[in-house]
Amino acid sequence: MLILQVKLLGLVLVLLAVAHAGFPRYFNWAGELRAVSLINRQMMYIHTLFIALAVLLMGLLCLLCAPELVATALGRKVCLGLGLFWLARLLVQFVGYSPALWRGQRFETAVHVGFALLWTYLTAVFFVVAWGRA
Repeated sequence: MLILQVKLLGLVLVLLAVAHAGFPRYFNWAGELRAVSLINRQMMYIHTLFIALAVLLMGLLCLLCAPELVATALGRKVCLGLGLFWLARLLVQFVGYSPALWRGQRFETAVHVGFALLWTYLTAVFFVVAWGRA
């Protein structure tokens, strides 16, 4: 069952990575970032690319190596690291973003809650694998 959960996480992470390709257009970076310096503008694009790449590689690891992640000591240690990563992302969901960005707005609140649930799910599955004895 854990192997299936890890593979599901992999699929979700691959989809999340692909979704990053739409960020510049959706968030109107061409217009929004026009006023910032060239280095800041390029850092936004490049850091987003590398976040997407890291999330894609996490997803592929989960899809292609789920049995090893679940059943080996090294795999469980990798999952502990991934769990800590997603726990940090979950915490940032609440302390890094101002509630003014979503409170009182139906769609934005749904996105905020949805991602908080996703980060919780990722964290939980990786921690269950990390502390398991499968």
